[in-house]
Amino acid sequence: MQQRDLIPDLFRTEYSKIVSVLCKRFGMEHIELAEDIAGETFLLAVESWPYQGLPENPVAWLYAVAKNKAKNHFTRERIFTEKIAPHLGAFSQEPTEYEIDLSEKNSTDSQLQMLFAICHPVISAEAQIALALKILCGFGIDEIADAFMTSKETINKRLFRAKEKLREEKIQLVFPDSPEVEKRLNAVLTTLYLLFSEGYYSERKRGAIRRTFCHEAMRLTYLLVAQDQTDQHDTHALFALMCFHASRLDARQNENGELILYNDQDENLWDHELIERGNFHLQKSAQWKVLSKFGLEARIAWWHTVKTDSAEKWEHILQLYNHLLQLEYSPIAALNRTYALSRANGKSAAIIEAEKLQLTTNHFYYVLLGELYTDIDNNKARLQFQKAFSLAKTETDKKTIQKKMDTFNS
Repeated sequence: MQQRDLIPDLFRTEYSKIVSVLCKRFGMEHIELAEDIAGETFLLAVESWPYQGLPENPVAWLYAVAKNKAKNHFTRERIFTEKIAPHLGAFSQEPTEYEIDLSEKNSTDSQLQMLFAICHPVISAEAQIALALKILCGFGIDEIADAFMTSKETINKRLFRAKEKLREEKIQLVFPDSPEVEKRLNAVLTTLYLLFSEGYYSERKRGAIRRTFCHEAMRLTYLLVAQDQTDQHDTHALFALMCFHASRLDARQNENGELILYNDQDENLWDHELIERGNFHLQKSAQWKVLSKFGLEARIAWWHTVKTDSAEKWEHILQLYNHLLQLEYSPIAALNRTYALSRANGKSAAIIEAEKLQLTTNHFYYVLLGELYTDIDNNKARLQFQKAFSLAKTETDKKTIQKKMDTFNS
């Protein structure tokens, strides 16, 4: 891995550990200080590593710097409390040792405790997810705004209010009791779902697929699967969903960074061990006999690991989308359902349904219409692909759409 890619990837995996451990050690009232220390640690890496060379153990280097920065801060605070504050009429406090445990076990425990702390019901659901994406997943404000399809200003306000609420309510970093786990688990799983989705298909400039996001989401979800309190239907279903999608990552992109559509993927590049792992967790989730969003999406994803083009397969997928939309409507799910409809019942029926959606700001909408009109009305198909090209945000998407348009000129 090149150095320019190493620091962003380490930021994604280690930033949350540093922030969580510091908050667990010093309290949630210091959450912004913990973020500052973690941010300054990575800034120092950005400034020093290109000139001094990579340390032998980059993660250990980051932990050592974070520990020193935290200790220095609290040493300065203690000096103020002991030597200056008494002269200002403040109370003196006993000296405290500030050892910071960044061991693997404590980091893992702290992350899970942080995940449930910031999904406390005193914070709105949207603010919970935004804060979890910021603290635990290392998302920038732009990325969170994209995930919520809102402005950066709105996200900044949500984050500020959420942190204030955590301080006011004196929320502790502890793993909640079972009743509290039930209340918060959906927000926790939704956060991890969004993180995986951003990795599986990203509209950021770094590329359409960001594997680190997928791997980090899977790591955190598996931690939940392994905990007795969170060994539940949706946890297994979400992990199964991630396994099925991740199994096709190597087949989704060619050496030029262009996305490879499902029908053109090389099945030999699929990770069949991941598919089997997904099957195991899908079967585990089925023991609860519950119909949920993650369960339905996992079943849809499983059918996509069955490389057959039979009408039976697409009819199963279509019916699963019907159940999903009844349970929780989503424009993207409706769009995907329309594609399944085209494979089950033909393009003409799908065109009628697709044009009802009117998702005129989504380039995938026009890509789908382009596919549906191809060989029915190629002029219309070309126009749809042109609209899709104008709306696409990444070079990867533009290349993929351009290839579609080039087929009409050959």
